[in-house]
Amino acid sequence: MAYFSSRPTSTKPPKAGAAFNALKRDIMLGTLAPGTGLTELELAAHFQCSQGTVREALLQLQEEGLVRRQGHRGTQVSECTEDEAIEMFRLRQQIEGSGMARVMRAPSRTLVKELNGLLEKMLVAAGASDELELAAFDRDFHRRIFEDANLPALDPILHRCLVHNHRFKISRSPMARDLEATALRHRSIIDAIEGGDVRRATAAMHHHIATIVDFGPEVFPEVIK
Repeated sequence: MAYFSSRPTSTKPPKAGAAFNALKRDIMLGTLAPGTGLTELELAAHFQCSQGTVREALLQLQEEGLVRRQGHRGTQVSECTEDEAIEMFRLRQQIEGSGMARVMRAPSRTLVKELNGLLEKMLVAAGASDELELAAFDRDFHRRIFEDANLPALDPILHRCLVHNHRFKISRSPMARDLEATALRHRSIIDAIEGGDVRRATAAMHHHIATIVDFGPEVFPEVIK
């Protein structure tokens, strides 16, 4: 494997976070295709850092499901299939739907304010045509809501689902999307939470998830009416 990025390598050895962010970006965009081999030695040379630093970055990517580390077979970029995307959307419906009901029992006083702040950041990213940055704030938005459900053991599962769904959507998109419209889709969720109506808030979340991708109506026909 020869890893070449369009971004220049810093003259100062980056930490694991910098290598992780660069690799994650290229995986999410599809620049590093599924099945691509990633070797610690070559990546260390590319990023001008130690193999230990690269190993830490690869372990982080493994936690998010973006790479597979398979012993003697080495590390490869994971697959990004429609079947997995569908199952992760279903998991999100269950986790975030149940979570919303718990959140609405006693949402924190800062929840709506923080969600509005994240929406503003999404809109700024949309204005800069930075879909990956928008997706990162999107994940923060959904995880911030789920934080108030007080189910911390499920947060890593939700995070992996969010990452995979965004990777699938971005890498499989045949054309540019209206990023501002993508950001504004979150407004109905905020309004429902602020209104204090658990049924409306849960329905808004279910509809949001069901309409993220084109095959949503086929997977969640009961939600799309």
